[in-house]
Amino acid sequence: MTNYREILRLKSLGLNHSQISNSMGISRQTTVTVLQRAADRDLTYQSVGDVSDQELAKMLYPPGDGKLSYKMPYYEQIHREMGKSNVTLQLLWMEYCDQCRAANEIPYQFTQFKKYYRNYVVKTKATMHIARKPGEIMEVDWAGQTIEITDNETGRGLEAYLFVAALPYSGYTYVEAFLAQDQEAWITAHVNAYCFFGGVARILVVDNLKTGVIKNTRDEIVLNKSYQEMAEHYGTAVIPTRVKAPKDKATVEGAVGHASSFILAAIRNQRFFTLPELNKVIKERLYTLNHRQFQKKDGSRASLFAEERPFLLPLPLHEYEHATWKIATVQYNYHVSVGGGQFYSVPYEYIKRKVDVRLTRNVVEIFFERNRICSHVRLYGKQGQYSTQQAHMPPNHQQYVQWNGERFRKWSAKIGPNTAAVVETILTGYKVEQQGYRACMALLKLSDSYTPERLEAACDKALYYTPRPSYKSVQAILKSGQDKISETSAAPSEPSEFGFTRGANYYGRGA
Repeated sequence: MTNYREILRLKSLGLNHSQISNSMGISRQTTVTVLQRAADRDLTYQSVGDVSDQELAKMLYPPGDGKLSYKMPYYEQIHREMGKSNVTLQLLWMEYCDQCRAANEIPYQFTQFKKYYRNYVVKTKATMHIARKPGEIMEVDWAGQTIEITDNETGRGLEAYLFVAALPYSGYTYVEAFLAQDQEAWITAHVNAYCFFGGVARILVVDNLKTGVIKNTRDEIVLNKSYQEMAEHYGTAVIPTRVKAPKDKATVEGAVGHASSFILAAIRNQRFFTLPELNKVIKERLYTLNHRQFQKKDGSRASLFAEERPFLLPLPLHEYEHATWKIATVQYNYHVSVGGGQFYSVPYEYIKRKVDVRLTRNVVEIFFERNRICSHVRLYGKQGQYSTQQAHMPPNHQQYVQWNGERFRKWSAKIGPNTAAVVETILTGYKVEQQGYRACMALLKLSDSYTPERLEAACDKALYYTPRPSYKSVQAILKSGQDKISETSAAPSEPSEFGFTRGANYYGRGA
């Protein structure tokens, strides 16, 4: 499904139709049609902020509002046929039309057929110089060559990877080393690059790494969610390169070569023990690289960047904070388990629903269908901790939470001193008083099933047996009716001289 919201967002950034099409991996005609429909209905990126993707699709394409679907020719085969003798584009178009009619499909007219073929030839065969606009594009990539850092404690070598970012107009370059090529390093590198340049390019050209691009096909481009979020934070558009097409980011490919030769090769004989130590040396070499005079033209990367700098978009007020997205199911206790086995409450209406969880260093945010439903301060430490908001509980649970130890003591005192003594033993028998609330509630509720008088007698009986009775022992006394048997009736009237001897009365012969 086409991401109509992203088309509107990129349009709001001032990108033209071709740039939007390249960023989204869709045809230019689709972009034009969607934007025209949005304009006809007065829809903008800001106005559809609270609208779901399904509703937005219905607003742009109401049910029953069909559109023609044309069969796209297989231009790779057409190009091979054009290499044969006496084969013309007119002949191939007529054969294409016959194939479409046989399959009940709609063919393109000859003019459109030729246009798409020219576009195919230009993209696959031609190489041309593209004049870049200042502040328009930033290209990023990882360098293939690594450098070793020696661990202070173990003495073993650790590989450090070089992130490279470059502005095509000026060639101004940013380089930083990381110990991994994971999602966090990838996002952090972009944030640091924007700070280094002091602004944001309107377009971000990136290779098809899984940390940035999940899927890039002829029909669809899917960005990593954290990467997409970062692009929205800085107001830039991500345009992935074509698969196995390094010329799409020729500037950063050249910058990677310069970084490998001018920086890594130059410090190959030095030994580094920490990442900050390595990055300090890289920063010094990078300054020299950016201020070195060009060989075939006047100036340097730094002097051209001074001209380009005013054309960059301003940085946002706050840096982007790296976030990890996870999908979780709300459990029956209206909590989700994320972030190392910690539990965070969700409004109980979402029990058994799948939600999106966004984790930053300090905050956990939970979303359902793009709407944030709650947030928590992130928990750290031992597993199994709970962050619970009372408003998320069902009404009967909220009523239970409002109880505390003092209320249980007052309630038990109204029944009798023995009941109060049992409640006190239960509350003080746990390391945390709250752990005994459930047992106290169950104990005092026995006065409804039986009577307050019987509960008081059962507690007296339980205290006679043990100084620390439990709820189960009091309940057993009430069920068996032992609270109705007094101590005097239970004791023998005349104690026997031989306390353990069974006499005639025991065997029934004393009658």
